[in-house]
Amino acid sequence: MSKIEIRGIYKIFGRHEQACLQAVQGGMSKAELLGKNGHTVGLRDISLSIEAGSIYVIMGLSGSGKSTLIRHFNRLIEPTAGQILVDGQDVMALGPRELEQFRQRTMSMVFQRFGLFPHRNVLENAAYGLQVQGMPKSEREAKARHWLEQVGLKGFEKQFPRQLSGGMQQRVGLARALATDADILLMDEAFSALDPLIRREMQDQLLALQAKLNKTIVFITHDLDEALRLGNRIAILKDGELVQEGAPEDILLNPANEYVQAFLQDVNRGKVLTASHALSERKALTLTTRTAPARALERLQERAFDYAPVLDGRNLRGVLTQSAAQRALEAGARDIAGYLDDVASVPASTGLDEVLGQLLREPQPLAVTGDDGEFVGWLSRKKVVQLVSPALDSAA
Repeated sequence: MSKIEIRGIYKIFGRHEQACLQAVQGGMSKAELLGKNGHTVGLRDISLSIEAGSIYVIMGLSGSGKSTLIRHFNRLIEPTAGQILVDGQDVMALGPRELEQFRQRTMSMVFQRFGLFPHRNVLENAAYGLQVQGMPKSEREAKARHWLEQVGLKGFEKQFPRQLSGGMQQRVGLARALATDADILLMDEAFSALDPLIRREMQDQLLALQAKLNKTIVFITHDLDEALRLGNRIAILKDGELVQEGAPEDILLNPANEYVQAFLQDVNRGKVLTASHALSERKALTLTTRTAPARALERLQERAFDYAPVLDGRNLRGVLTQSAAQRALEAGARDIAGYLDDVASVPASTGLDEVLGQLLREPQPLAVTGDDGEFVGWLSRKKVVQLVSPALDSAA
């Protein structure tokens, strides 16, 4: 079961939103509704499924509805229509007291502008959510100290927000959100106010924490590079509508329309795509270390291959060339294990920017291996060029 399910969410801003709902559901455009009724379509029929333990990125330009959408998750904004489920629980059915507890214990939020209390020190800010929950002072301060240490702020407990840099203030906000032990973390443009280097550091911090904590994180951004770096899945909004949703590499390789393509034009594809995306389509002939030389030579000649990968179980041991197979045959060898040449390889998860550099240094074939060293396939040089620089490839 998904951690969060958003089903058919509509949001119309205006005094008579319910009266306008049917027209919007019938297809009335955002501009037409504004012109006729003075109401604004914030979201139109949004449905999402967010898996537990994932970082789910919702992105779009200003006015796309992304921040409006995330505030529906904990009902800071009430939908005009639709359903919100968290762990199968209907959030729309919660009464005022239940909703308050849900916000305190199930979802924590990190804001773009930090949201720190200027009159409270770092420790007090980090412990604030626990204070609201009614936790005793000594216990909440111990917990807040722990999370401040986790985000790199040990020793700054008595400082005030005005004494901290922007990145440090955001770390306090992150520690405050994590201290409540909420399963779900909502992050609304959390890093967009930071300088580029600090922003990168905060992304690194978030990924490191997520590797340990396995939270469900909904992250809002307008920056595609950030979305591609952080997201397990990405949803792209435009004018309150969902235009594409999928894994980062799927969006990068198959943009749904010109709007998405415009986002992608300046992306460093080599940092997103990996060696697994650039495998040769030619089906590899594989041999084993126990293959007899005569059989190996026969199979190579049948396929007109100059060489083939040789496996020990599933792991790559090297390559056998036709000439090496011939030598083994003439020497009367029982198998080909002693006639293998070394072969360069890269893990399937290696970024194509790194792969490209290795291809320039290695004129020989490059094998792709899995996490445990198993042979996955051969790297296609042509595919690497196509994927890293499609414009250059098409021009050629």
